[in-house]
Amino acid sequence: MSYISLTNADREEMLAAIGVASIDELFRDIPAAMRFGRELDVPPALAEAELTRHLEELAAKNILDDISFLGAGMYDHYVPAVVDAVLQRGEFLTAYTPYQPELSQGVLQAIFEYQTAICELTGMDVSNASGYDGTTVTADACFVAKAETGRTKVVVTEATNPQVRQVLKTYARGFGLEIVEVPHDGGITDPDRLRAAATDAAAVVFQQPNFFGCLEPAPDLAAAALDAAALPVAHVDLISLGVLEAPGNYGCALAVGEGQSAGNFISYGGPHYGFFAARESLIRRLPGRIVGETVDTAGKRGYVLTLQTREQHIRREKATSNITTNQTLLALAGLVHLSLLGPEGLRETGETCMALAQYAKDTLEARGVELLFPEKATFKEFAVRTGQNGRDAVRGARTHGVNPGYPLGRDYPGMDDALLIAVTEKRTTEEIDRLVEVLAP
Repeated sequence: MSYISLTNADREEMLAAIGVASIDELFRDIPAAMRFGRELDVPPALAEAELTRHLEELAAKNILDDISFLGAGMYDHYVPAVVDAVLQRGEFLTAYTPYQPELSQGVLQAIFEYQTAICELTGMDVSNASGYDGTTVTADACFVAKAETGRTKVVVTEATNPQVRQVLKTYARGFGLEIVEVPHDGGITDPDRLRAAATDAAAVVFQQPNFFGCLEPAPDLAAAALDAAALPVAHVDLISLGVLEAPGNYGCALAVGEGQSAGNFISYGGPHYGFFAARESLIRRLPGRIVGETVDTAGKRGYVLTLQTREQHIRREKATSNITTNQTLLALAGLVHLSLLGPEGLRETGETCMALAQYAKDTLEARGVELLFPEKATFKEFAVRTGQNGRDAVRGARTHGVNPGYPLGRDYPGMDDALLIAVTEKRTTEEIDRLVEVLAP
């Protein structure tokens, strides 16, 4: 809604309707020490025309035409026009939680098909309706592992996305978990080192491809977790599953990740949707909701909320999640995109990313740029040494209209001169050549 009026009369009418005499009385239960206590330090109100002009000036400061090689968890993949065409349909755009199945068959079927697609891609048996992002799903997976194993230690590889690890540590306080990190060795994780750390662990979390873009020895990492009777949790990129093995096929108990790369624009970092899939034995421990297929009394196919483990539906102490956000529309975008691509299209997209990333690595190396992990296989991201502070390299490249990547020194000591470069199918060889010219003039 572009215009909402609020007059003093409106305010007084609303206060009267809820039985309070003033704004102060409305907030009387909030301790005085927790209140702001003064007027906001903002400029005076503007007339509508002035406000519109001001917002347009602010929007014009956004840089929209840089060539972007920035990844680190958010990726500039192509989103087909059909995605928005489907999302703009009123029955999807305005629908919320489908509590009444007789009125929500379309939304329920969309969720069911989404769950099916996620299971097919990850090699898992069951997936829940999306309600999270790619960081919180990892924390929920660890909570599932704690409930399943009765253990409280979680092992996570250092090469897992730093934001995922930070959110996991934050959630661990409330979940009663102990977080143990396993350092990387030359850009990947040593399975023997992981196996030693996994003793008495509830879960072992690793990312494939990892944060550096390197391909982990994922089957060996899953095996190391299973040797310690811990649940292997793979944090994966949906687009990569067109060319990489599904985690369920090499022994993982859970597969989670950020779904933005399928069907969603970067959108300044969000909102997006996380996906969560597991083997069937864990179905009753999954957070959120699961949609199932059934038949009605006339024998016609229908869809229902089969399992509902949020605190909206059951007693709070028995709930597996109290997060009530709803990313169904964004997950639907992922479903539309993946359905349009199909297995062959997803494979071709993955292969294109790999080929362009390899071209970028080869061209940079030929110009004397040092790869951070030159012997490691990668998917669509790789790290280089820039010969200067990574943040300075980014600032310099931005003056030439190129965003060259993510400075790894923000998260990893000793990598202050390192840059993480992402190459998706949207980049061209001409754009890559421009990146090379900027980083290695």
